[in-house]
Amino acid sequence: MSTTVADHVLQRLREWDVTHVFAYPGDGINGLLAAWGRAEDNPRFVQSRHEEMSAFEAVGYAKFSGKVGVCAATSGPGAIHLLNGLYDAKLDHVPVVAIVGQTNRSAMGGSYQQEVDLLSLYKDVASDFCEMVTVPEQLPNVIDRAMRTAMARRSVTAVIIPLDVQELAYTPPEHAFKMVPSSLGMPHYTAVPDDDDLRRAADVLNSGGKTAILIGQGARGAREEVKAVADRLGAGVAKALLGKDALEDDLPYVTGSIGLLGTRPSYEMMRECDSLLVIGSSFPYSQFLPKFGKARGVQIDIDPHMVGLRYPFEVNLVGDAGATLRRLLPLLEQMDDPSWRIKIEANVARWWEVMERRAAVEADPINPEHVVHALGGLLPDDVILSADSGSAANWYARHLKLRGAMRGSLSGTLATMGPGVPYVIGAKFAHGDRPAIALVGDGAMQMNGMAELITVAKYWQEWADPRLVVAVLNNRDLNQVTWEMRAMEGAPQFLPSQSLPDVAYADFARSLGLTGIRVEKPDEVTAAWESALAADRPCVLDFVTDPAVPPIPPHASLEQIEAAASAVLKGDSDRTAMVKQGFKAKIQDLLPGGRPTGRS
Repeated sequence: MSTTVADHVLQRLREWDVTHVFAYPGDGINGLLAAWGRAEDNPRFVQSRHEEMSAFEAVGYAKFSGKVGVCAATSGPGAIHLLNGLYDAKLDHVPVVAIVGQTNRSAMGGSYQQEVDLLSLYKDVASDFCEMVTVPEQLPNVIDRAMRTAMARRSVTAVIIPLDVQELAYTPPEHAFKMVPSSLGMPHYTAVPDDDDLRRAADVLNSGGKTAILIGQGARGAREEVKAVADRLGAGVAKALLGKDALEDDLPYVTGSIGLLGTRPSYEMMRECDSLLVIGSSFPYSQFLPKFGKARGVQIDIDPHMVGLRYPFEVNLVGDAGATLRRLLPLLEQMDDPSWRIKIEANVARWWEVMERRAAVEADPINPEHVVHALGGLLPDDVILSADSGSAANWYARHLKLRGAMRGSLSGTLATMGPGVPYVIGAKFAHGDRPAIALVGDGAMQMNGMAELITVAKYWQEWADPRLVVAVLNNRDLNQVTWEMRAMEGAPQFLPSQSLPDVAYADFARSLGLTGIRVEKPDEVTAAWESALAADRPCVLDFVTDPAVPPIPPHASLEQIEAAASAVLKGDSDRTAMVKQGFKAKIQDLLPGGRPTGRS
């Protein structure tokens, strides 16, 4: 039998060292599915329960492997389902290639079943490269450009292949007019800024006495350089959520996360600094950066399209973070006055004490902060973590100290619900020898996570380390939105939109042959984590948590928190007073120093 277009697509993916394709079948890719059978499932077809999960798994695979994630789906609805996961990749600058089917060329324009204008549909999400293959000779160039563009621009690309084209005999491009030959491989290069720009940046940073550094995922490969620059400038280091694993949390000058889900030390450092260095981050909330005109700023980013954002930087350096910092370091003067660093370290030490007190606050029945805080001391050195969007992300951001080789991520910019479980599934296909943990709310678990437990059950025995722990914060409430309603709108919880049914997550896990543990008492939390991390198979921990524990923003005043508490049961004065009194008792231990403060 001659080689088909579909055969060649899989061959070219293998030549690009693609080992896994996260996908869901459908007749729009029947040609590819037949080719997979002939190729003896190489690259591996990883079957999710839904195309959106295929895309999320490709994103998780790419985030935690450093390689391109590849996903595939059928025409029409399958291609549409990929979009949310692909937008997650696009907004977090993750290299993902989507391969999607299309109806036969003869049916296009005929309002045929499942005919969707995929070139228009994908024009935004795959804006760097989106192409439809209409003749065999377009290959291998289209696959090569999709892979190379995804790598070079850290973006989403898409290849659309009509079903009848998949089944055509493959003929390579000829040495002829309007034929486009191609070659494999992505060259390695290191971008560095101009010397004059480096000197200008050094002048700005040397002029300050109180320097704040903000790092994102773009600084992940520059850990030692960031530490050297921070020590030279006597600076503190805050981290955007996507950069949480870029630097150890147990360093005394690392102030932790920044923003609404951030820490008080990060907030105070940004409020009081006089110079700002941002490395590999597009953190969007400028209100958490220094007030305009108060601090002089320098930004480093490898993408020239991402510099100059969020803050009026005086110098923008385009280059690889590590290489740029190595060239910048000799131009920086050693900070002799230790007072700024001492203050930062004192704030950080006090913050971790506050976190411990928050975790110890009694709740009904379990404080969710206690659940995540208890995990911190039990984290395996090589763990891979994901957190879903919602209040779970607050506790991930604030309570877990990542160190060494630990990796963690979430949906940073899109902040979509549902990637927590598929992220760690993708991670396990990249690193089957490492344990993985997903922290998810019950809303996200009901939306996506429960079905993907079936995927876990299907594949877990292939992983060298079978440990994959899904921790569900089961508070029967869409909690983050509930608190946003209270804090931002002054509105009570609208039960028809916020209330969730109590689902037996642990029982469901056991029905699939996994381990499942329901935890209903605070003194059972640590033992449950220990059991899950010692299990011989994946485990679901169903933590029954209190929805009334507020995800307090770092800049919140007592008055703002009391206003949110007052909105809990608006219209029921007796119960409102009772709830508010309970919140006041909790708040005493929730704010810095263990006492209420009106500072904003």
